[in-house]
Amino acid sequence: MLLNAVISGKLKVMENFQEQLKNRRTFAIISHPDAGKTTLTEQLLLHGGVIREAGTVKGRGSHKLASSDWMAIEQQRGISVTSSVLQFDYDGKRINILDTPGHEDFSEDTYRTLMAVDSVVMVVDAAKGIEPQTKKLFEIVAQRGIPVFTFFNKIDRDARPALDLMDELETVLGIQAYPMNWPVGSGQILQGIYDLQKNAMVPFKNATAHPEIIDETMDEIELLHDAGNTFDQDAIAHGQLTPVFFGSALVNFGVTEFLREYLTYAPAPAAMKTVDDEVITPDRTQFTGFVFKIQANMDPRHRDRIAFVRIVSGEFNRGMDVVLQRNSKKLKLSNVTQFMAEERENVQNAVPGDIIGVYDTGNFQIGDTIYAGKKTVHFPDLPTFTPELFNRVIAKDVMKQKSYHKGIEQLVQEGTIQLYKSWQGSDYIIGAVGQLQFEVFQFRMENEYNVEIQFEPIGSKVARWISPEQLDEKMASSRNQLVRDRYDQPVFLFENRFAMNWFHDKYPDVVLEEKM
Repeated sequence: MLLNAVISGKLKVMENFQEQLKNRRTFAIISHPDAGKTTLTEQLLLHGGVIREAGTVKGRGSHKLASSDWMAIEQQRGISVTSSVLQFDYDGKRINILDTPGHEDFSEDTYRTLMAVDSVVMVVDAAKGIEPQTKKLFEIVAQRGIPVFTFFNKIDRDARPALDLMDELETVLGIQAYPMNWPVGSGQILQGIYDLQKNAMVPFKNATAHPEIIDETMDEIELLHDAGNTFDQDAIAHGQLTPVFFGSALVNFGVTEFLREYLTYAPAPAAMKTVDDEVITPDRTQFTGFVFKIQANMDPRHRDRIAFVRIVSGEFNRGMDVVLQRNSKKLKLSNVTQFMAEERENVQNAVPGDIIGVYDTGNFQIGDTIYAGKKTVHFPDLPTFTPELFNRVIAKDVMKQKSYHKGIEQLVQEGTIQLYKSWQGSDYIIGAVGQLQFEVFQFRMENEYNVEIQFEPIGSKVARWISPEQLDEKMASSRNQLVRDRYDQPVFLFENRFAMNWFHDKYPDVVLEEKM
């Protein structure tokens, strides 16, 4: 009897685990800046009952700020410069949204975030169509072959013809598109959207009747039926066909229809390959996960540091022991949270697809693998981008050296900027993909670490890594400065590509490495 009870109990635990696994949906939202990504995120949170009203980045006068933009500089400028992790329940599903930075200077943070999701929602301004940052981010998503759901936003304003937008989507991004609904007008003559799944009109509130617009739309819909793509769920699952939705996040129109269909066709957590090409499936009993983001000072009162972990397999239970693959260090995961932007709560257990925040005292690096048990697991490292702009950084007040060094160390560990030191001296040089990263770095040093800094511009450089075995310090010159990265690896900062080509000609056997 006792044995039967134990077996029965274990079966119930397994069934509960499988049920939770099936109900997880983890996705990122990508877009060009100001396409309405953060506003859509707010409306999804509103649907999940997490917030009572959506704070829009346009609503500073009424003191409404976006819940996903938790950092002070984001709220001041109305931009997203860091990834937020937001979780809520809706219609029996547990949804994890990763709201990514819209600004291109922070595309490295976005890239890492895209490694931690199972699908992507692409928000496009219906008046502007596919913009450069959207195209760049889509190329990253396409490499992974994960489902992409497209939301053409702002149809309550004058928008481009829907057929033109669909054509541009397919032509510019090279993905087939299938409309799930269709706009009936836009801007002041917006009548609503036509739900192509239910063959029903969803009227726009307070719309002025324009029967001719409805007639034109029905002609377009007939054309779509005759000449459009065929709905193919397998093609959606492999990122070859994108379901397309129209709506307006700002006025919460079309969002419910989008969320309903997204939950119908978006995938549950997927398997992931290790560096040895072993496939780790979510239902594997061994707990595994990887760190895709580190964030300092999410709570200014405590000056904490959080490592964001995507669970790949097994079940997390509070207090469990894990191994940090990089150095085989054993860690106990006791202080772990889940998020609603800067709001957080302690978590007792979590399953694949969930994002957990592990309080970190300096153990973790971006890309780290953690696992439970004796079988070693190593997921592929997350790539870093090669910086293009460089500044020498100096503390204005020499009496604040401790806070200065701590601030630089923690912000560099987040991966937002990259740190270098002069080869022979102790000068700090920071590298970034874009200028805004320097501004955010300076803002956070002053506001979070109370240290005023100044930059000495070094300008645009071509950074290339060289193996210590091939390095001869005499290779350095005024045209290629020798520095060391945060791991003490040698790096040349070339004045330009001509200087790098000259170096290649002079040292043809030397291998120079570029990051992404």
